[in-house]
Amino acid sequence: MDKKALSESDICDKFIRPAVVQAGWNGMDQIFREYPLRAGRVVVRGKQSYRDQGSVLKADFALFYKANIPLAVVEAKDNQHAVGAGMAQALNYAELLNVPFSFTSNGDGFVFRDATLATGVLEQNLTLDEFPSPQELWSRYCAWKGWSAEEGRVAGFDYAPHKSPRYYQLNAVNRAVEAIAAGQDRVLLVMATGTGKTYTAFQIIWRLWKSGAKKRILFLADRNILIDQTMVNDFRPFKGAMAKLSPNAKGIERVDAQGQVSIEDVDLAVNKTTKLVDKSYEIYLSLYQAVTGTEEQRNIYKQFSPDFFDLIVVDECHRGSASEDSAWRDILTYFKGAAQIGLTATPKETKDVSNIDYFGDPVYTYSLKQGIEDGYLAPYKVIRVDLDKDTFGWRPTAGMTDKHGHTIEDRIYTGADMNRKLVLEQRDEVVAAKITEYLKATDRYAKTIVFCEDIDHAARMRQALANANADICATQPKYVVQITGDNQEGKLELDNFIDPEKSYPVIATTSKLMSTGVDAQTCKLIVLDQGIKSMTLFKQIIGRGTRLREDLGKTWFTILDFKRATELFADKDFDGEPVQVYEPGADAPVAPPEPASGDAPTGAGAPLAGMDALTPLGPFASTPSDGPKKYVLGSNVTVVVARERVQYLDANGKLITESLRDYTRINLRKRYESLDQFLQAWDQADRKAALLQELEGQGVLLEALADEVGKDLDPFDLLLHVAYDQPSLTRRERARRVQKRNVFTQYGPVARKVMDALLDKYADEGITTVESNDVFKLQPFTELGTPTELVRSFGGRPQYLSALQTLARELYATPPST
Repeated sequence: MDKKALSESDICDKFIRPAVVQAGWNGMDQIFREYPLRAGRVVVRGKQSYRDQGSVLKADFALFYKANIPLAVVEAKDNQHAVGAGMAQALNYAELLNVPFSFTSNGDGFVFRDATLATGVLEQNLTLDEFPSPQELWSRYCAWKGWSAEEGRVAGFDYAPHKSPRYYQLNAVNRAVEAIAAGQDRVLLVMATGTGKTYTAFQIIWRLWKSGAKKRILFLADRNILIDQTMVNDFRPFKGAMAKLSPNAKGIERVDAQGQVSIEDVDLAVNKTTKLVDKSYEIYLSLYQAVTGTEEQRNIYKQFSPDFFDLIVVDECHRGSASEDSAWRDILTYFKGAAQIGLTATPKETKDVSNIDYFGDPVYTYSLKQGIEDGYLAPYKVIRVDLDKDTFGWRPTAGMTDKHGHTIEDRIYTGADMNRKLVLEQRDEVVAAKITEYLKATDRYAKTIVFCEDIDHAARMRQALANANADICATQPKYVVQITGDNQEGKLELDNFIDPEKSYPVIATTSKLMSTGVDAQTCKLIVLDQGIKSMTLFKQIIGRGTRLREDLGKTWFTILDFKRATELFADKDFDGEPVQVYEPGADAPVAPPEPASGDAPTGAGAPLAGMDALTPLGPFASTPSDGPKKYVLGSNVTVVVARERVQYLDANGKLITESLRDYTRINLRKRYESLDQFLQAWDQADRKAALLQELEGQGVLLEALADEVGKDLDPFDLLLHVAYDQPSLTRRERARRVQKRNVFTQYGPVARKVMDALLDKYADEGITTVESNDVFKLQPFTELGTPTELVRSFGGRPQYLSALQTLARELYATPPST
């Protein structure tokens, strides 16, 4: 066997895997080939998206002590490479999996890197027969962690048999379990919205419960539907040992594979009549509000002794546990002897509220930026719409009154005042028209959340959007709904809005209610018409759109920003590590951290970049003590769009303003520096469709580009025009030039008719259709003969393929002349 001639895959199968198996590793649940790490970043351009194949990461081998407890990675190379050539890749994979052992191999042996320094040597060469056993690496791992035998037993306890977790979920679960096993009683996990916090919580609880480390557990969440759905979905394996800490619950609708609908009830721990708690369960789930509202509700958790629970898991812990005067912080204080785990996407850090002060530094963080880079969260594009009155300001004329007869205070009103101090009804109409314009241009039934300033604003926007979409709303009144805290009918529609199977509602107007805890998997448009001054709130709102549902066509989402809220994207802390805001007391050590800017006010009404700030026009009148909270003005004040621009995420996760045309030119010229290089590649491609598919895989989105350019061109001409500033010909003009040259005289009458028909087909549909293997199944070819007969008219398939190449060569013989 010539090892040098073997592929990397052959090296893996013939040398590496046998060596690992020989060392005692089980091929069923310890050795994982092509282990997926990153799914590949979704890139958005125009109205299309694609997965960047260059960002897909798979470890050649991931080695596990037992299912979901990783120990090592092995990176393979073919035998043309040195044995240690793959170490840089191996270290990258080991870092993602959070393991200390890395191996590389070319089939001759291994380079073994041991970050535990168990033998005092970092890297050493091993023969194929010297690969270490699972128990040897596990022993080194436990010693490296400093675990006792009991800590190692809990940290190594089995996962629940469930769907395979992603690498970051493994890290989050393992870090939390390890921390609890080591005696840490306050644990914080930071995971971006849409990355599976509930599934992560389930696995943490399962392993600690099944191992006996924790016997009675309380799970707290902030919305009723989340509790019920959690019980029948991720937490379903706990059924029988689990109950809801409430006397009330509606059943959860389930649809089986045959489409049959059934209602599944959840077990309740509180008697509806006596309000007494059944303490025979081991796992309880509860709303924060259900145990901290009235005195009667508070008595629910006080029926438990303070030492009843030994583990409390707090979902969305930024919602209250961080604040010392939070009503439901009482629960955590009451059960202070229990280990407590906080889960959040946005740890709240202000001078008054600190999750880090309570839970400690996060044991693991997986940010929105990481999720998008890995391809597990949906990326976004931002459409910034600046309205004239928000941007340039508006000042009333002397003595001007609003529509209710109130004299308007004489001052300049800017974006910060809109819908707070000043209501311009025409502004609502302009915003509704712009939202509707976007939906009509993309998808009228794309789930949309409009974040408004307050409940009154949300009500007005519902009406404005209903009027703007009257063609649908006349027969489908739930196309637009208001979902706010005071609107009982709207709140009843929340579950329908987040259900991917329900068509209505499509548009929800809200203020605060939907900013967190709403699992709107198919939400494709988030509208910001709310002055957002909190980084925490901003991240929560954006999180409503970050879930990927490729099976339902949701691969990205759009932020339509009327309030310049996306300026927060430029904040250095937008997706960095959480920063604690700390003010030491009189006796506390003075060790101030870097100041956090995430919750600092942002200039919603600041002038645009490059514009001078507005100068006051004179002394302001004092506000009448009995004046209205808001001035309301109707059609006597017009509002128009001052500026609009589209921004995308670049490869580094930064927002950039770049047209699809610019993006294409930059990327195509990276691949083909000159026009001649591109023409040569095009000419040498046996099938043009294959080259076009390759370019699309690298982000050259031809359909979206054609929409932006506004011309129905052959992809060849489109790329020449955009990337190399060449004049273009239409497909029909190219076909006509070939017909005039009469270049197919060597063929018989049937073959010439086929070539003429192929030219017509090219003029109508393009080169991809002409090159298709199924082209002879289309009209007019079916009238000329069967596919076999048509191929035979050229003398056989090789001769037909040669004729196709001649046709392509003639079509693209020379670039368009100036």
